[in-house]
Amino acid sequence: MTEAREIRSLIDDVTARLETVSDTPRLEADLLVARAINMPRSYLFAHPDDELDDDALERLDGEVRRRLDGEPLAYIAGFKEFWSLELMVTPATLVPRPETERVVEIALNDIPRDRHTAVLDLGTGSGAIACAIAWERRMAHVTGVDISAAAVAVAEQNARQLDLDNLRFVEGSWTEPVRDLEYAVVVSNPPYVAADDCALKMLRREPVTALVPPGDELSAIRAVVDEAPRVLAPDGVLVFEHGADQAERVAALLAEAGWQAVEQFRDYAGLPRVTRARLEPV
Repeated sequence: MTEAREIRSLIDDVTARLETVSDTPRLEADLLVARAINMPRSYLFAHPDDELDDDALERLDGEVRRRLDGEPLAYIAGFKEFWSLELMVTPATLVPRPETERVVEIALNDIPRDRHTAVLDLGTGSGAIACAIAWERRMAHVTGVDISAAAVAVAEQNARQLDLDNLRFVEGSWTEPVRDLEYAVVVSNPPYVAADDCALKMLRREPVTALVPPGDELSAIRAVVDEAPRVLAPDGVLVFEHGADQAERVAALLAEAGWQAVEQFRDYAGLPRVTRARLEPV
């Protein structure tokens, strides 16, 4: 850390340091300086000449070092905004991505506001998708499943913090713990990153099992596609995220498994990222 103490100068210094690890270094610099003084980001703009004391400088330097070591800002802060909700995240869960909001947006079209609807989120992680749906559809009954007990604990804490009483989480593998139930909508953001994907170097602090499935990159998606019919109501829908370069293979996989009305949607960057399908009637 330099000898700078004023907020304005510190933000410039931290921005320069973060340019090698962040696509938004100025924003992250703002957030880290604001955390160091325990004030909202807006305070920085109103008080650019304020100086940080030694304790605040030490906190700031420690968190900048963690970020430079590759730790996601969300883990440092302990939370991440998703669907305008503040969600707790830990190294036991993925950091929710903006593109995953498209899963929520598309699924909500099949979940009415005015009647009870059962919704299942497979591989729920931090509970981001499940919490967003439960928040938007208060009459829905949402269940999130994850094989990681640590992830389930984080998701449960998020539900408590958001005071969502129409949401529960259970530990287990895909549909195994809910086989005796029926759902109108199944959603998922399963692992779909290939084991040799160079992007994993930038994601090394996030749980690899939530990113890379066992087997090939589509193995978890196949599990979702194969298992969803066991708990899906007649005329129910499946909505899930996948890699932008996997859309054609995903559509073929669904067709082979007997799904119909397959629709694919682009994320906010214009990439094919989410697929929706119905089961072909027997």
